[in-house]
Amino acid sequence: MARERLQKILAGAGIASRRACEELIRKGRVSVNGRRETELGARADPRADRIEVDGKRVVAEKPVYYLLNKPRETVTTAHDPEGRPTTAQIIKPIRERVFPVGRLDYNTSGALLFTNDGELAQALLHPRKAVPKRYVVKVQGTLEVEDLNALRQGIDIGRSQKTARAEIFVLRQERNNTWLIITLTEGKNRQIHRMVEAVGYRVLRLSRQAFANLTIEGLRPGRYRPLTDAEVAR
Repeated sequence: MARERLQKILAGAGIASRRACEELIRKGRVSVNGRRETELGARADPRADRIEVDGKRVVAEKPVYYLLNKPRETVTTAHDPEGRPTTAQIIKPIRERVFPVGRLDYNTSGALLFTNDGELAQALLHPRKAVPKRYVVKVQGTLEVEDLNALRQGIDIGRSQKTARAEIFVLRQERNNTWLIITLTEGKNRQIHRMVEAVGYRVLRLSRQAFANLTIEGLRPGRYRPLTDAEVAR
């Protein structure tokens, strides 16, 4: 088998995303045949070489893909110092070592993909791929037409960041609240909260209904399912 970049091998084995694997190499936590590797250009043969992370041998796994409907008040991490529930606890029965593709905030629920396929994860998160993410958002207040148009066209959310164009539809109005459907093709930190705050309102509830055209329809909060072959291919 041809020698490949070390970070690609680690990502393909389900250790983490390729970017995270690069950080493991930089920190000297990866070795090949007993020799510590710290250069990102290092290569190895996954069949012939003994590759280890923190002294544990890396064994290639078959790629797997799961969609979780993340419940609110859950942290997207393996361990939380504050003792809050984590997504790792929910997906613990999965035998393979999978990691989340991106993350959702503590109070945000919805579609979260888990996989051990580092290359796919990197592609889905790359800004140039413009992967769609659809949210249902409960906003405090009644948004004016000009506010909705500003959000659709792109808005300054601070830190020298301006959002790209977004699809936004009013789902319904109830009392003093507005329910929106927002589809983004980027993923800035707390983006929807910052967008809504930029036009003078506040997000009360946020749920991601679909990620990369994978929907949580029929999937209860806290439950997950494997992707179908057709979904993986798409």
